[in-house]
Amino acid sequence: MNIKLRLKIMIFLQFFIWGSWLVTLGSYMINTLSFTGSQVGIVYSSIGLAAIFMPSLIGIIADRWVKANILYGILHFLGAITLFVAAQISDPTFMFWIMFFNSVVYMPTLALSNTISYVSLEKEGFDIVKDFPPIRVYGTIGFILAMWIISLAKLELSNIQLFIASGASMLLALYSFSLPNCPTSNAIKDKSLLSLLGLDAFILFKQKKMALFFLFSMLLGVALQIANTFGDPFLHDFALNPEYKDSFAVKYPAILLSVSQISEVFFILTIPFFLRRFGIKKVILISMVAWTLRFVLFGYGSPVGVGFFLLLLSMIVYGCAFDFFNISGAIFVEKEVDPRIRASAQGLFSTMVNGIGAYVGAIFSGTVVDYFTVDGVRNWHNIWLFFGAYTFVLAIIFAITFKYTNDSNEMKM
Repeated sequence: MNIKLRLKIMIFLQFFIWGSWLVTLGSYMINTLSFTGSQVGIVYSSIGLAAIFMPSLIGIIADRWVKANILYGILHFLGAITLFVAAQISDPTFMFWIMFFNSVVYMPTLALSNTISYVSLEKEGFDIVKDFPPIRVYGTIGFILAMWIISLAKLELSNIQLFIASGASMLLALYSFSLPNCPTSNAIKDKSLLSLLGLDAFILFKQKKMALFFLFSMLLGVALQIANTFGDPFLHDFALNPEYKDSFAVKYPAILLSVSQISEVFFILTIPFFLRRFGIKKVILISMVAWTLRFVLFGYGSPVGVGFFLLLLSMIVYGCAFDFFNISGAIFVEKEVDPRIRASAQGLFSTMVNGIGAYVGAIFSGTVVDYFTVDGVRNWHNIWLFFGAYTFVLAIIFAITFKYTNDSNEMKM
């Protein structure tokens, strides 16, 4: 089996695991386990907490002491155990701790899968820039396929989704031990712990431009976690209305939500054009407006007629909202920081979005959902308009405060 195919299988399983539960677990906890919005938010906050510190710590271990492919397999083996246990839990506090431990071992594997891919491709003489993206797209395929399987099998409100994720994690753990070895680096051992943890990038906060950028990165990370946590529960609640009970959006909400991931693939291809045409500041503003549209369209959407078109449009807009900030933001960091701390700066960017932002977003969104819930009935219209107002105000403040004078030159590709 050639190395590209082997890596495609690895990446496919990596994201199949996540797609099996990330979008639908909230619905299971709310509808089957009767968790409150705040309790669901706290469980999802475990992802952000783990993303703040674990990738860097595991990266140090992989660089200094344990081969990345071996460590990758061990982490997925532990992840399989935590998901298996999570499937049998009904207490919100216990669920938080188990999912926190799952995030502790899963989140670092996202970076490790990239490391394994890069090393394996380089060993075979391939060009990473050219040959890795077609491999990485299999992760998106795996995520989408998992969502479709869970939805078509009507497992969105069942703990079976966690058993499926556990099985896939165990399969990947066993498979990973057959992957090419990734040697530790003597050069890395000579680096300081401060550099390895990416803390040297904090010097960027001395620059007003970069400090504002990282602050807004965190605040947009909040919006991303809102969508991940409560998109599926929102669609499930339409079943409370007999008029919508047999609609596609209610019967297969995860499939409808998967249009968001499909949209990502297409919007990624448009980023070079938009950066050349508008520059980074306007592209980020477009992302914020897209987040506002995402939430407002949710607020006015419904499973039938024009309402369904609004829901579908919201899924399509998500691709723009996600890609135009996450991908363009990474490019901005790459072009703006000193080459000596680029890796650290990218790690800081990821921490602000997927760590601190995700944590705050999970807690914040759960509190808002509970605030607009009366006698167990959630007012999704007001909930989504509130979130839409949040991103709209964010866009206005960003437009006024973020000054980027080099937009016309360096960041127009």
